[in-house]
Amino acid sequence: MQYSQAKQGRVFVARLEHGEVVHKALETFALQEGIKAAAVIAVGAADRGSGLVVGPKDGEQRPVAPMAHFLDNVHEILAGGTIFPDENGKPVVHIHMACGRESCTVTGCIRKGVKTWQTMEVVIFELLETPARRVMDPGTGFELLDASGDVAEK
Repeated sequence: MQYSQAKQGRVFVARLEHGEVVHKALETFALQEGIKAAAVIAVGAADRGSGLVVGPKDGEQRPVAPMAHFLDNVHEILAGGTIFPDENGKPVVHIHMACGRESCTVTGCIRKGVKTWQTMEVVIFELLETPARRVMDPGTGFELLDASGDVAEK
């Protein structure tokens, strides 16, 4: 396990508007507010056509070939995730979202583009004094979290 400590900074309460793409809106907000790292929770609804990464086609294949799922209608959502900078210092959102409608739920990563339906409430807990960042892993093709901030030295 890798780890480091952080201190809590500012807390933001935000409302995304109808049609906003969640990860794009949050990354833009993080840049505007100077947020380098954060924990994120969200509640609201996702619009039809929203895309989720719902797993690898084959868990042993490298690089990983992701599977996508697109919502066929409006779904209620509950989500949690993080924001950490990439190797260039740009904030990158990593959020997993559970999307439910009637008795069916699908859960996945929002990177394919989840669109807000009407409104989405988001709370962002800024993390300060953390060396954590995202570093490209050629084996998986993912930007993996380097929680200790010292992968470059290994």
